[in-house]
Amino acid sequence: MRGFYSRKLHSLLGVIPLALFFVEHLVTNFTAVEGGKEGFNRSVAFLNGLPLVIVLETLFIYLPLLFHGIYGLYIAYQADPNVKNFGYSRNWRFLFQRISGVITFVFIIWHVYDTRFQVALGNVTHEELGGVMHGIVTNPVYFTLYLISVVSASFHFANGLWAFMVSWGITVGPRAQKVSSYICMTLFVVVSIGFIASLLAFRSAEFQETATALIQSSAIQQLL
Repeated sequence: MRGFYSRKLHSLLGVIPLALFFVEHLVTNFTAVEGGKEGFNRSVAFLNGLPLVIVLETLFIYLPLLFHGIYGLYIAYQADPNVKNFGYSRNWRFLFQRISGVITFVFIIWHVYDTRFQVALGNVTHEELGGVMHGIVTNPVYFTLYLISVVSASFHFANGLWAFMVSWGITVGPRAQKVSSYICMTLFVVVSIGFIASLLAFRSAEFQETATALIQSSAIQQLL
């Protein structure tokens, strides 16, 4: 029964609060598409101006993420998709959910280290995060890894919603599950496009100025 409740908690945290945070992160990043550097900086300033932001991040993002990610790795290790013998779409989605979960967890650790953790250390400011992202996505290797990662995260998010509704008895019958499958896969495509558009926006020239200033500042600090 402990395994049952652990899986239920894992499933619940994947939606509340992590899926909500995922959507918020998409909206924040997409402001780089609609509003450029100024729009993105305003969004970041708003989020980091919230009261007790560190406490909120720890309780509602980092701790749920650690449990969901680490327990998800355990689930992935135990998984037996058996797609060779039963090549049904559900089996393939079961397999891709585990693979995308591992990719997403590793990516989030890398992304948080390059962004939020560097802000916490005082190496960059919130206003310089756009420049940090510009430096990452203008590197062809990193840009490719980011593309793979955001698409994986988008699939894990959308297919996870579908699995959550099945697991929690929201979509019970075959028809309801089929309809929700179409909705969630459409959501996967829309979210993927949103994140890819954001990555392309960070490659634009207006974020280059901040990135150049960061490189110059880093070079001066090394000389000192």
